[in-house]
Amino acid sequence: MEDDATTAPSLAEMSQGSRGRSQELTARTLESWLGERLGVASIGIDEVSVPKAGFSNETILARAQWDGPDGVANERRFVVRIEPTSHQLFTEPDAIRQARVMQGLYGKAPVPNIWLTEPDPSVLGAAFFLMDRVDGRIPSDVPCWHQRGWTTRLSVAERRILHDGALQALVDLHGVTIDDSLACLRPAGDGTALGRYVEHVQRWYEWCAPVRIHGVDVIDAAMEHVISHRPADPTAGVVWGDARVGNIIFGDDLSVAALLDWEGATTGPPEIDVAWWVVFDEFLCEAQGIQRLEGVAGRDETLARYETLADRRLSNIVHYEILAGLVLSLINSRLADLLVSGGVVDPAFGAEIVTRITDLTARRLATV
Repeated sequence: MEDDATTAPSLAEMSQGSRGRSQELTARTLESWLGERLGVASIGIDEVSVPKAGFSNETILARAQWDGPDGVANERRFVVRIEPTSHQLFTEPDAIRQARVMQGLYGKAPVPNIWLTEPDPSVLGAAFFLMDRVDGRIPSDVPCWHQRGWTTRLSVAERRILHDGALQALVDLHGVTIDDSLACLRPAGDGTALGRYVEHVQRWYEWCAPVRIHGVDVIDAAMEHVISHRPADPTAGVVWGDARVGNIIFGDDLSVAALLDWEGATTGPPEIDVAWWVVFDEFLCEAQGIQRLEGVAGRDETLARYETLADRRLSNIVHYEILAGLVLSLINSRLADLLVSGGVVDPAFGAEIVTRITDLTARRLATV
C-alpha cells in the first residue's frame, strides 16, 4: 500500500506523527503478541514504518516472519490499525467494528483481508486489528491529487479510466446485499436507516459543540435542514461513509485494488456516499482554487455517470450534499481544534479548514 513518494505530509500526519510510539518497542510487542496468537515460539517483526495516513486511526506497516510447526518459513506483510484515543474525530471510534465490517465485505467488495483483531487495549494502548497489505498507489489529499503526485502524470485517458473505475466500485458496493455477516452495519434504533443516520449526525453535532466556532450559522442551518427536510427514503443498503478517490488503492493498471477506511460505514440510501464523493472532491479541488485535472469528472458529470453505471436515478441529491457538508464541517471543526491546540497550525488556518467547507454548504443551502 503505497502513496506517491513526492507528496508532502498531510495535516493528519503532521499532527499525529507516530504518536510518540517507539517503532522498536512496537515491533517487540507485536512479536510477543503474534507469537502467542499464532502459537509459535519465535517470530520476527521488521520493516516497521508509519505511513502518511488519516487522522481517524493510527496506522503502522510491518512484516512478520516465522517458521510454522512443519518447519515451513512464513512471511506476511500487514497493516496495523489502532483505535484513536485523545485525537479522535468520531464520537465513538470502534476499531473492532471497523474490522467486522471489512470481514463482512471481504469477497463481496475489494477490501483488505482482516488477519487478526485485538479488543484488549493493554497490548498497544487501544483496540486494534491487523489486515493484509495491498500493493498499489493512493491519491493524495494534501497536497491535493488534482495538483501534485502520480495522478498528475497520468494521461487524460488514464485519469478517465481511474475515475470511472472508482465510481464503478462504488456502484458495485451499493449493490452488495446486507446479510448476517454485515449485521454490524445496522445502527440501533427505530425508523428508517436514513433517519437513524441523521440522529447519529445530530448527536455528533452536539458532541462537537465546544469546537463549533467557525461557520457556526451555516453548520446550524445545515443541521436544521437535514432534520426538517429529511427524505422519506426507506433504502437501507451498504453505505461506505467515506467514499472518495483518496480512500482507494489503485493497481498499476489503474484498477481498484482496495477500498479503505470504514469507520463511518452504516446503512442508508446510496445518495449519502455519492454526495460525499462530489462534496469532498470539490472541497479538495475548486474550494482551494485548484484546477481540476482534465479527465476527472466534476460534480454534474459524476452524478450523471453514477446514474448510468447504477442504472438508477439519484434523488434529492442537494439535500444529501448539505448532509455531507454538515458532516465534513463537524469533522473539520474537531480537526482544526486539535491542530491549533497542538500548535501544528495557526488559528487562521484552522478557521480556513472549516470555512472552506461551510462556504460550499452555504451555497447549496441557498439553492433550497
